[in-house]
Amino acid sequence: MPELQFKGKEFVHNHHLTVPFRPLEIDAAKGIGAPALDGNLIIHGDNLHALKALLPTHAGKVDCIFIDPPYNTGNEGWAYNDNVNSPMIREWLSGNPIGLEDGLRHDKWACMMWPRLKLLHELLAENGSFWMTLDENEIQHARCILDEIFGASNFVDTVIWHKNYAPKATVQYFSSDHDYLLVYAKKIDLWLPNLLARTGAQDEVYRNPDNDPRGRWRPNNLAARNYYSKGTYSITCPSGRVIPGPPQGSYWRVSEEKLRSLDADNRIWWGEDGNNVPAPKIFLSEVREGRVPQTLWHWSEVGHTQEAKRELLQIFSDRDDVFITPKPTRLIDRVLALAVRAEGNPVVLDSFSGSGTTAHAVLAANARDGGNRHFILVEGEDYADTLTAERVRRVINGYSFTGTQREELLREPLTFSKLRNANALLEKVQGIETLDGPKYDRIKSTVKDGALIVTGERDVAETTPGLGGAFTYCTLGAPIEMDAILSGEALPSLDAMAGLLWHTATAQPFDPAAMAPAPDIGEGAMRLGEFAGRTYWLFYRDDLDWLKSGEAALSLSKARAIAATTPGNHLVFAPAKFVSRELLAREGLDVEYAPLPFALYRLETA
Repeated sequence: MPELQFKGKEFVHNHHLTVPFRPLEIDAAKGIGAPALDGNLIIHGDNLHALKALLPTHAGKVDCIFIDPPYNTGNEGWAYNDNVNSPMIREWLSGNPIGLEDGLRHDKWACMMWPRLKLLHELLAENGSFWMTLDENEIQHARCILDEIFGASNFVDTVIWHKNYAPKATVQYFSSDHDYLLVYAKKIDLWLPNLLARTGAQDEVYRNPDNDPRGRWRPNNLAARNYYSKGTYSITCPSGRVIPGPPQGSYWRVSEEKLRSLDADNRIWWGEDGNNVPAPKIFLSEVREGRVPQTLWHWSEVGHTQEAKRELLQIFSDRDDVFITPKPTRLIDRVLALAVRAEGNPVVLDSFSGSGTTAHAVLAANARDGGNRHFILVEGEDYADTLTAERVRRVINGYSFTGTQREELLREPLTFSKLRNANALLEKVQGIETLDGPKYDRIKSTVKDGALIVTGERDVAETTPGLGGAFTYCTLGAPIEMDAILSGEALPSLDAMAGLLWHTATAQPFDPAAMAPAPDIGEGAMRLGEFAGRTYWLFYRDDLDWLKSGEAALSLSKARAIAATTPGNHLVFAPAKFVSRELLAREGLDVEYAPLPFALYRLETA
């Protein structure tokens, strides 16, 4: 398979493995609800470190990843600041921020994305999907990188988002009106997109001119261009007209015997006078309940850039310092509709979260259908609290807004046939006014861009109702490093140490709730859990004096007690041991010892 070569690739290829583990530290005052690391999370910190911090608890458990990384237009002012051990890359740090004239900006972008995508791939569930927005600046490079990391066979498709509702008249060449969404599956044979809800316009083509008791139907073309050896026969219509065969270059879709069978079941439409080319009936009751997603997403369905800005300004109508350019909530709504279901507890991760649109979309989806989707947002900028988390607080609790909120209730493309049947359109509008009128201050109908648009308007001068929900706000703790632990300067919490060791040993996510103290074994003894026939134990307290004491060591008596708990192999993480492998073997104890990743106990004799 072709590979993308870029400067620095050899240095970042495995950089995700060398990123230090920094445990998540909860800032309860900035969240809403009881703090919990297994629910909605907003993490303030470098997303490379945050993704590494999520591995012990979320590896292989994220159902949908949506990211909106820097497009690398040269005008964004993003900076490359990964701590890669390479003189060339260290030199790049002096060249920040990265501008249009930087001849290595594409290499730097690739170096920035590579380790993050590697960690995102680890976090994604086997049946999960990955979505990334980009424009022309990096789309071709991103495809190559993702093909390497995810596997080219797991590429799903490229979606075109028509993001602008009007052309830009000031550009020199073309008005760029679209962005891309690259879609990959973790494993293509385990993921399928959900079907989208059918629209009224799609159902309108189903009619019932012959009053078929099976209900509304639409005619299908009997002829097709695909070769079919039994599809060249002549047909005699009920009127007596003889059709010598299919149109030139095409074939009947069904055999002559099948056509007779369908006709006997009243599944063929010959026209009102029985003189038409036969058309098989497709009944509305028999079609799929939803519609297959298409790769062109028009702004009328998923929002545009101006809508996204207006949305954010409504939420922050009391502030004039909101300059970020977000994605519209309706765009993320579409991704969620395709990628996750309301059932269960699906996890949605956005590691370039910006203004928090992904969390807004998740909360709105839960409010609509009673689902329990979870979000994880990561934002490295200083506005993680004042913008990202603040938006989430406001949409959860409700927010002050003075102005007019608009919600599109109907968008009906105007065709000649629909104009001929204008009364049906008017009845539809009147039905909306009757049913939805009480919810709004007024219902407005306009014709724009060849479509009839019905909008509900609500004058808001107080508080927009909240969507409900909760989240935990986190920052990144100090890296778990040998020198800091040996000096007692920074001892990780029990959960952080246990999670790191469990994930390192099993490559599985860690559930802190499954960890249980084992006082019968000894002080500080914890049973981490069982995986693949092995039970894991940890002797640990975030107390350096205790870690240096004999109480923290694995002894023969403790090994006997551990072996007696359950049959099978046991692995004990501890600062030291007072029993040899030979003695354990002579005793017939299937207990193994693994020193903590740091030579803690040796400090006592140094």
